[in-house]
Amino acid sequence: MGMSFFSFAQMTLTIEQALDIAEDNNPQMRTAKLNFERTLFSLVAERAGLKPQLSLTLDPFSYYQERRFDSYRSEWYTNKTLSTGGVFQTVLPILLTDGVLSLTNTFDWANRESQIWDNTTGKYEPRINKGFSNNLALRFDQPIFTFNRRQMTIKNLEFNHENSGISYALARLRTEQSITSQFYEVYLSKNNLEISQAELENAKKNYDIIKDKVDAELSAREELFQAEVNLANAESSVQLRDVTLRNTKDDLKKTLGLSLNEEIDVAVTIEVIPMLINEEKAIYSGLASRMELRQREIAIAKEDLAMIETKALNEFKGNVRLSVGIAGDDPNFGNIYSTPTNSPRVSISFNIPIFDWGQKKARIQAQKAAQVIAQYAYEDEKIDIELFIRRSLRSLENLRRQIDIQAITVRNAQLTYELNQIRYREGDLTGLQMNQYQTQLSNAKTSLVKAQIDYKKELLSLKILTLYDFENDRQIIPVKELQHISLR
Repeated sequence: MGMSFFSFAQMTLTIEQALDIAEDNNPQMRTAKLNFERTLFSLVAERAGLKPQLSLTLDPFSYYQERRFDSYRSEWYTNKTLSTGGVFQTVLPILLTDGVLSLTNTFDWANRESQIWDNTTGKYEPRINKGFSNNLALRFDQPIFTFNRRQMTIKNLEFNHENSGISYALARLRTEQSITSQFYEVYLSKNNLEISQAELENAKKNYDIIKDKVDAELSAREELFQAEVNLANAESSVQLRDVTLRNTKDDLKKTLGLSLNEEIDVAVTIEVIPMLINEEKAIYSGLASRMELRQREIAIAKEDLAMIETKALNEFKGNVRLSVGIAGDDPNFGNIYSTPTNSPRVSISFNIPIFDWGQKKARIQAQKAAQVIAQYAYEDEKIDIELFIRRSLRSLENLRRQIDIQAITVRNAQLTYELNQIRYREGDLTGLQMNQYQTQLSNAKTSLVKAQIDYKKELLSLKILTLYDFENDRQIIPVKELQHISLR
């Protein structure tokens, strides 16, 4: 989503727009996304390594001269070599068996000259060999009596990638919760500012009323002093709540990753529809859908893989190598394979541990403890999920009752204020008493809005705890398909 923001224009954001902005700008979201990319590319690279790997090594010019000793003849001689050549190799890892199949072709041309002492002539005689040579070999290496390390690596990378995708989804859920909560805080601050502004208007009206009565000598001058105090307090309350509103907007801009100089406003509707939520359905949805449980399962599976690696320490293992090839050489390039030489090779090697002073046994016991810890963490996570869902449901029920109570309180406070305002105009109440009724009405309105916001927050918390939207009666998916996440 591309959006242009201008510091001289105020943006009015919905929660959905804020989430899209945060996905690209929020530091936690960016970190989670980069981690997802890192694990993805690591997995792609490892899988690409399973395809044939082709390489070409060129040695265009090589010359050296050295003095050697021929132990057979018991004499020294000088050797000069001028050569050029290259090696072409294809390596194919085999995932199924963890073996490696390779095809290697070595080609070169060399001019070799040796100065050898000739007893007959009593001097060094040159011996020269010029020609082409080529060696083509097909080799297969297969580990035996051990686990498949290549499959183990792929599996670990797949687990890491899945885990990073879950972490990204969880980060988005946490960001959604944080942004929604801050949206409501901005809304509450705006509402409080509007209430204070209404208080200020009433204080001005009351001040004008009492001033007229004092001027007409129908009320004591002390009442005018109290009205002035009430008006000053109302003005101070407006200023204070305006500062609070600005601070909550700055907090929201920080979460969204926007400039603090940006002018923003929020578009949010607080519509509370009390509902009865089935506890069994909520718990079942949470246990069936929560991604944290999958993370615990991944942790258990990775500990199982680690146990396989631990048991392979100082293990008895072997390697089988099979190789077939054909080699030829001749001064004439076209006759390289006129008299070829076959070069088959078969070898088996073993690694036999003798004694490790209990090292392997101790590491296995340590890994068993790690497996048990991972299993305990999984069980604890299940209990915590059910525990927090139960708490959230109880809190929702309590908040629903609080909304009903606060709604009645606001209605009664409004009626009380209107009745006493008439008495105030008639001089039956003092300014101090009228200010108390005004404060009571303002507090009741604030408490009602706060109760409604708390209910909406708790409902969002329950949605995240269960991954189920009870307002719209549908299962939710935290993010789109991970394959569709836009990468850099």
